[in-house]
Amino acid sequence: MMRFWLLFLLLASIPVSCVAQMHVLMSAVEAKTGRPIHDLQASEIVITDDKVTRPVTELTRPKKTVDVMLLLDTGLAGALVQSLAYDLIDQLAEPEAMAVVSFDDTAQLIQDFTSSRPLLKESISKVRYGNRPKVLDALAAAIGDGFDHATYRRVVLLLTAGYEGGSLTSERKVVQLARKLGVSIFPIYMSRERRGLFESLARQTGGATFNLISMAKDASQKPAPRIFEAARNPYLATIGGNANLSERMKLEARRHEKIFLSALPVE
Repeated sequence: MMRFWLLFLLLASIPVSCVAQMHVLMSAVEAKTGRPIHDLQASEIVITDDKVTRPVTELTRPKKTVDVMLLLDTGLAGALVQSLAYDLIDQLAEPEAMAVVSFDDTAQLIQDFTSSRPLLKESISKVRYGNRPKVLDALAAAIGDGFDHATYRRVVLLLTAGYEGGSLTSERKVVQLARKLGVSIFPIYMSRERRGLFESLARQTGGATFNLISMAKDASQKPAPRIFEAARNPYLATIGGNANLSERMKLEARRHEKIFLSALPVE
């Protein structure tokens, strides 16, 4: 009995700041429009992992400068989304930088990180369209080799028609790599054929998904500014427990509107 009370007193003396916890970057957008949610409260977020609820004890809004890898689908249907690439480049602001990687059945760096909009747009104009796009293979290559010298929040804007051409890399491998290197994936797509894949990639890496057809129904803002607004304005959540969030995690927001939530564990 004495040992019990000694243990109780010891635990009670530990400062709150020493209690096990972890931090995650979270994105929150309206599911249909991609419009960022700016007034989310910690009490509205429910995180369940392995049937255990992980409490969100604090929620802040640190504005994040971004380093962007624009991963551009140059498969046979990729031309459907190329025009948006120029609008995305126009959103870049100092000291942010962007690199452009094109992909169909292979991935190729066509412009390394730069803040020069003219250079980035020139690289887009040289794109040629080819075979079926292998999205997961391209993501693995871009994430694994592309952010060695990144300074700010690491973001992949995956601009794609929405098809996957039989990658050898698994979704799980891409998620593990993105989490290891602190990269958030933001798929921007047209076809809903691989919607589940895109949502899973974003949800597990602190990104968000943007369906261009759904966004076209909301004329209040063009897609490019909305996408960058979401990337630059994540939530930083403090979560009870020191175990990493697994691939089985579920994120929900207690609200009437449908919100897409995602989480990327950070140091």
